[in-house]
Amino acid sequence: MAQDMNWLRRGVVEIFPQPTDADSEIESLEQRLASTNRPLRVKLGIDPTGADIHLGHSIPVRKLRAFQDAGHTAVLIIGDFTARIGDPTGKSEVRRQLTEADVAQNAQTYLEQVRPILDFDTPGRLEVRYNSEWLSRLDLGKILELLSTMTVGQMLAKEGFAERYKKENPIFLHEFLYPLMQGYDSVAVEADVELGGTDQKFNIAVGRDLQRRFGQKPQFGLLLPILIGTDGVQKMSKSLGNYVGLSAHPSEKYQKLQGVPDQLLEQYFELLTDFALDKLPENPRDRQLLLAWEIVRQYHGEQAANQAKEAADSGGKKGAIPEFSVAGIEQFPVKLAYLLNASGLCKSSGEGKRKIQEGGVYIDGDRITNVDTSFAQADELTDKVLQVGKNKFVRLVP
Repeated sequence: MAQDMNWLRRGVVEIFPQPTDADSEIESLEQRLASTNRPLRVKLGIDPTGADIHLGHSIPVRKLRAFQDAGHTAVLIIGDFTARIGDPTGKSEVRRQLTEADVAQNAQTYLEQVRPILDFDTPGRLEVRYNSEWLSRLDLGKILELLSTMTVGQMLAKEGFAERYKKENPIFLHEFLYPLMQGYDSVAVEADVELGGTDQKFNIAVGRDLQRRFGQKPQFGLLLPILIGTDGVQKMSKSLGNYVGLSAHPSEKYQKLQGVPDQLLEQYFELLTDFALDKLPENPRDRQLLLAWEIVRQYHGEQAANQAKEAADSGGKKGAIPEFSVAGIEQFPVKLAYLLNASGLCKSSGEGKRKIQEGGVYIDGDRITNVDTSFAQADELTDKVLQVGKNKFVRLVP
C-alpha cells in the first residue's frame, strides 16, 4: 500500500473524526491507512436521479480511484432504491419520485460514464453494489428500528430540513428515511471510509451512528468540495448551463475548459487532474490550454485531445464536430427520429426511434427519451449538438 499520504489530502475539505488537543487518542484516517493489515473498504454512493454526469460529479469518483491505486477496495453503491426517494439535501421542496425503469436506465449510463475513471479490471479493487439488495428487504420492524435511532429534532437540524421547516415548506415523512437509508448502506457494506461532497456530512455522520448501533467500527467521513462551474460564480449545474458533461464531445469539452476563469484554474487542476500544482505554467492562458487538453486526454485519449486542440486552433474547423444544416429539412415541425435519419446519425427514422427509446440520444448533453419529440422551427435547433451513443455527433447549423 502507498506510504505517501499526499494523495489522500489533495483537494479534501475535511476528514472526520480527527484527533484534537482535547482528545488526542482518536485514531486518524492516516493512522488507520498506515496500520491496517487489509485493504480498507471505501464507499461512494451515487443516486441515479438523472441520466448524465458532469465534471463536478467526477471529483469523489476520482478520489475513489486514488484509494484503489493505494491498494484499497472501492465500494461503488448505485442507489437504485434511495434514488426513488431522492436525496433532500439542499432542496427547498420535495423531489419527484422516479420509477424503477427511470432509475435502472440512469444507473447504466452512470456506470458507462465513470468507467474511464475507476479501475474495473484489477481483481479485488472494485465492488459495484445496488442498495435495493438490502433496502428492499427491510421489513417494518427493521424500519422502525432505524427510525428509533434519531429524533425529529436531530433530523430538523439537517440544514435543508431546517430551512424548509422555517419557511413552512412541506417536509414529507419519507424524506426523513433518506439519511437513515444512506447510513444503513454503510452498515450493509461494512464501510471503513465514506466519500461525499461537503453537503453530505450529516448523512455520512448518520452512517457512523448506525454502524455503532449495529456493532461495527464507525467509518471515517472524507468531504470534497462542490465544483464551481465554468461561469466562475455558481456551482457546476446543468440547469445553469455552466457544466462540462463527461459524455460531451471532446471538442465541446476542450472549448469549454479552455475558457475556465483564471481564479478557478488551480482548483480545477487540483480536483480534476493529478498534475503537481507547483509544476503548472505561470501564464494563465497556458494553464487553460493545458487543463483543456489534459481532461480531454483523460476521458478520450491523447489522439482525441490533440484533435480537439487542432480544432480550436483552426477556428473550429479542422477536426471539429461535423455539421448538419437544418436548412435542408423541407418542412417543420420535424420529429427528432426523422432528424436523426436526415443528419446521418441513424440509418432510418425507425432506428432513430429505437435509439431514443434506449436512452442513447442527446441534445446538448440532455438525454431525450420521448420518441414523439419534435421541433416547431429551425431556430430551436440552431447551434445545438445532436448525439447518438458515445461517438456519433453533429452540430446543427442554419
